[in-house]
Amino acid sequence: MTERKVRINSAKDLSVYKKAYQLAMLVYSNTKQFPDVEKYALTSQVRRSSRSVCLNLREAWAKRRYEAHFISKLTDCDGENSETDSSLDFARDCGYITQEEYNEMASLCEEIGKMLGSMLKSPRGFLTLDH
Repeated sequence: MTERKVRINSAKDLSVYKKAYQLAMLVYSNTKQFPDVEKYALTSQVRRSSRSVCLNLREAWAKRRYEAHFISKLTDCDGENSETDSSLDFARDCGYITQEEYNEMASLCEEIGKMLGSMLKSPRGFLTLDH
C-alpha cells in the first residue's frame, strides 16, 4: 500500500488554516450575543485576533521562500491564537458564552497552538528553497 501525499497549493489547504478558520467563524457566531457595551472592546478584540491567525497564515505561506519571514509570521499566528484564548477566558468568566461554547473554542485554540508549534519546530518542510 502506497502512501498518498496531499499536495498543498495554498495556505487554505493546511489543516491548521482550516481549524483557525473554523474557530474564527465560531467566534463570530458566538460574539453576536455579546452585550453592546463590549462592541468596541472584547467583541472586536476576539474577532480580530481569531481572524488574524488565518490572515497571518496566508502571509506566512506567501513568505515561505524565506525561513526567517515564514517563522516570524507563524510566531505572529501563535501570538494571535493565544490572545484569542485569553479573550475566550474573559468571555466565559463574564458570562457571555456558555461553558460548552468555551470548551469547543478553547479546544480549537489548543489544537491550533500545537499545530503552529509543530510548524515552528520544523519549518523546512513548508519552505520553498528555490531562490
